[in-house]
Amino acid sequence: MKSYLYFVTFVAALGSLLFGFETGVINGAISDVAVYFNLTPAWQGFAVSIALIGCVLGAIFVGKPADLYGRRYMLRYMALFFLMSMLMSGLATEFWVFALGRFIGGLAVGGASVVTPTYISEVAPPKMRGRLVATAQLAIVLGILVSFFSNYIIDNLGVGDIKWRWMFLFGVIPSIVFFILLFFIQRSPRWLVKNEMIDEAREALLRVDKEVNPNIMIREIQDSLDSEVAVKFSVLFRKPYFKLVLIGIGVGMFNQMSGINIVNYYSTEIFKSAGLSRETSFYLTVLIGLTNLAFTIVGMSLIDKFGRKFLLYIGGIGMPFFLGLFAWADITGQTNIYIILTSLLGFIALFAISQGTVIWVILSEMFPTDIRAMGSAIGSFSHWFFNVIITFLFPIALSTIGGGYAFLFFCIATILSLVFYKYALIETKGKSLEEIERLVLGTHK
Repeated sequence: MKSYLYFVTFVAALGSLLFGFETGVINGAISDVAVYFNLTPAWQGFAVSIALIGCVLGAIFVGKPADLYGRRYMLRYMALFFLMSMLMSGLATEFWVFALGRFIGGLAVGGASVVTPTYISEVAPPKMRGRLVATAQLAIVLGILVSFFSNYIIDNLGVGDIKWRWMFLFGVIPSIVFFILLFFIQRSPRWLVKNEMIDEAREALLRVDKEVNPNIMIREIQDSLDSEVAVKFSVLFRKPYFKLVLIGIGVGMFNQMSGINIVNYYSTEIFKSAGLSRETSFYLTVLIGLTNLAFTIVGMSLIDKFGRKFLLYIGGIGMPFFLGLFAWADITGQTNIYIILTSLLGFIALFAISQGTVIWVILSEMFPTDIRAMGSAIGSFSHWFFNVIITFLFPIALSTIGGGYAFLFFCIATILSLVFYKYALIETKGKSLEEIERLVLGTHK
């Protein structure tokens, strides 16, 4: 039984791997893309941020279709969007085609950021849910690492000024694999119960956990559904749900205000600006990806033992130190490579073990069954919205007040996140989704 559960989790997590690849591949490709299309700095920023705009739209609009047609069905569309994005971006001869491909890829990333953890959380047994949903985050950082590593390899192959094309086209392979494997996984048992497919729901529950009593579990799901009114989007902005929506927005906001994606998008350029060669900058970016992956695995091993809030506290205490170190070094001119590398690696390690591991678990758990996909979409929308804002403003801050003050802002925001996590979140370790639902609705009524 566990082998099928792991297979289902692996297939769904491929959506997150492509999420990571799509967001990370631009790190090494953007300078060559800018040369090929003769882009100004403003248009370079647009080439990066157009995908993030797609992420925002994908995250906010995927919730309702996922509730209507099912999580698995929407993941198939995400796989096709990823494939279209890689082909259009890699084969584009006009900038508008490249930008459209990036936008479509952003739609897929935004959708996958909602649907993948939601699907896994609804399939996984409660005692394993934290680790399995965190697999989505592991897949994201693995996808980022794959993009960094493939960029590094391709950059050293000597294929001339078309290196950037192969960086994108490499993503065609996992996109096709993802689409095919989605035909071999089951539908979410909670979605099946919601749509009165009880026999299939019973089989789905037993396929992933032979020890579960499917009748009791189905009754719990039905009780949680029976207690809710017919869901409309406006329901999210009324009691008792509105406070949960605000918390979801806060989770996404503080995640991005840590500055994580500034490192993911610009680490190669940061190293180049420190005077390092192109090859060394690509190599150190791979090192950042490896650190991200290693400490995400550590976070996954701890999340169901010590809980979600414990990991968030670790990151909230440790990350400001390294963000502050980078800010101090830049502001005072102490920008040698050892300080830069230490601060970035330390920050990445602590982010991976805390917010990186926890955020998608929280967003997949905190909303009641009837609004889970839409609620998760709101939280993911917040994540991508603030990503767009920060990514757009960072180059402006870099050219006006300097990167050090931007990192000082990230440092202060991360300290403030500690207060938010302490008072806004409840601990969900080891609880079923129905137990969490009763707890959060009872707490926030």
